[in-house]
Amino acid sequence: MTGDRRHNPPQFDDAFRARLRELVFWRRDVRRFRSEPVDGAQLSELIALASRAPSVGYSQPWRFVLVECPKRRAQVRASFERANADALASYGEDRRGLYARLKLEGLDVAPVHLAVFADEATVAGAGLGSRTMPETMRYSVVGAVQTLWLAARAHGLGVGWISILEPDVVSAALDVPATWRLVAYLCIGWPAEEHLDPELERSGWQDRVDVSGLIVKR
Repeated sequence: MTGDRRHNPPQFDDAFRARLRELVFWRRDVRRFRSEPVDGAQLSELIALASRAPSVGYSQPWRFVLVECPKRRAQVRASFERANADALASYGEDRRGLYARLKLEGLDVAPVHLAVFADEATVAGAGLGSRTMPETMRYSVVGAVQTLWLAARAHGLGVGWISILEPDVVSAALDVPATWRLVAYLCIGWPAEEHLDPELERSGWQDRVDVSGLIVKR
């Protein structure tokens, strides 16, 4: 048939599915990095793969900002310190001490800082799907972040998602358009240590929730 762009899909066997399961299990929120640089071509490959994530209306709203300027990084660091102090003060005495001991970011050592935004004014996709649920623009960006996270793990790289920040302050520090909304500030680099269990579980902050309690039938 003329113009037929269909292709035979690859066949994924049990061995591949087992490796995929391992990849998901070993994807960790990394906070401790080595200082060795990350190859620029490797990083570009990860971002290109992240851009293959699904998006509402095929809007592809993700925008990636590599934060390399020391002054801008310092502004982000200062935002974290303020937000972290506020978070510490918000906990009761029983949690405050544990919170203070947690390692919550890798801003000082991670060689790559990558801010990921949703361009909520994009004309791509013509508003399909997002007119009724505008939050799906940001959900689409989260899908891209997860894709990048898994791909980075497959390359041996670690990713840490810094959410203890002031979004408006970070957006101003990075001088992005007013219609861009911060979704994730990521630290990327080579992990200083490897663990199968999440750090917050290991530190006693939160046990894993039983998945059976998360499924509801109607």
